[in-house]
Amino acid sequence: MTTIKASCPTCGDVELTPPQVRLVVCTVSAWSFYAFHCPECAEEVRKHATDDVVRLLTTGGVPAEHWAVPAEVLEEHAGASISWDDVLDFTLALEDTDVLAAIAGAVPTTRHLA
Repeated sequence: MTTIKASCPTCGDVELTPPQVRLVVCTVSAWSFYAFHCPECAEEVRKHATDDVVRLLTTGGVPAEHWAVPAEVLEEHAGASISWDDVLDFTLALEDTDVLAAIAGAVPTTRHLA
């Protein structure tokens, strides 16, 4: 079986097998990564996976998980972020909407034809 050499920031160099490595290839290459649990300290180690690393790991038998980033994530956002006060105001507005909807539901909307 193929042996993959990686490094843990705590333990140093470690040897892994392909099933011990998780490779995630993203449509935004800067977000691709590989991860493993260190066999020495059991901590999860996650590192950026360049195109060369992706090629080496897949050649070594590590299956690649593909991750497509939704277009909304990549959109440019302008303006201030919402605050907790904005969330509370929205919640209060929803409560008012529920009262109006209940009142509107109490009025019969269907006509009976005789």
